[in-house]
Amino acid sequence: MLVGTVASFELLSCSHKERREHVTRMVDKGIDHIFMADHVSFHNGLGMDGLINAATIAAQDERMKVLVGVYLLALRHPLPVARQLATIAQAAPGQLILGVGVGGEDRNEIAMCGVDPATRGRRTDECLAVLEGVATGKPFDFDGEFFQFERALIKPAPNPAIPILIGGRVDASLERAARYGDGWLAVWVSPERFERATAQVDARAVELGRPAPTQHGLQLWAGIGDDRDAARARLAEAMQKFYHVPFERFEKYSPYGTPAEVADFLAHYKEKGCGLFNIMPIAESEAAGIDAVAEIRARLA
Repeated sequence: MLVGTVASFELLSCSHKERREHVTRMVDKGIDHIFMADHVSFHNGLGMDGLINAATIAAQDERMKVLVGVYLLALRHPLPVARQLATIAQAAPGQLILGVGVGGEDRNEIAMCGVDPATRGRRTDECLAVLEGVATGKPFDFDGEFFQFERALIKPAPNPAIPILIGGRVDASLERAARYGDGWLAVWVSPERFERATAQVDARAVELGRPAPTQHGLQLWAGIGDDRDAARARLAEAMQKFYHVPFERFEKYSPYGTPAEVADFLAHYKEKGCGLFNIMPIAESEAAGIDAVAEIRARLA
């Protein structure tokens, strides 16, 4: 089981020395991986490039795995992305896990990149097919709706291969996970929905002649604090500011309270087969959030 914490805007904007100290703290506390988002310009202009941040975090400590959750692949041409992945894999072999999603919470972010939001799912599918094709290190031809090329060659091929998790909560994401993924990265679902969906992904993958994915996970926000009311208020403020949606829409999927209470909430997902957790802790400080995730991990283990 992998339990990781987020590379927040605060952590990514701090000094190089402070960032290294935070990453070292995570490793020393037993946290398995750090994950970060990917946005070009989300709602209020905030954003971060997922792969650039993954590379810089991986360089901080070779013991730390890094997960991009989720990368907006449809906003990029897949061949430059394949080269970026190969470069990271060569510099930090085995450290990167790539989560891929279609986005959509801010449709203008997609449109401003020259992509019709209505096509983002089909574009993502084509991009994933291209990444799969060139990951062999052999010449690859492609003739799709959005991308066409001959004899694309990206060497050296990532070794070991970079796991790809497909994020989302709708049926299209489940089909995508079965067809291209090493696992499904769920968000805002109940434990029961998680169990049903992962079973669906596994069965569909086998039907397609692929191995059943083995790295199903869950991404969530969590409010941390000894006072549940204060933890809820802190979490609600952070989520509403980021998503521009009332917290009540997310509340039943977003635990808050002490690390023990959050771990009890997540234990139900573990019982349903969840083997990876991306936890964005909203706590009084970066250090408090890191320590809380470490305690949650220990309790789940």
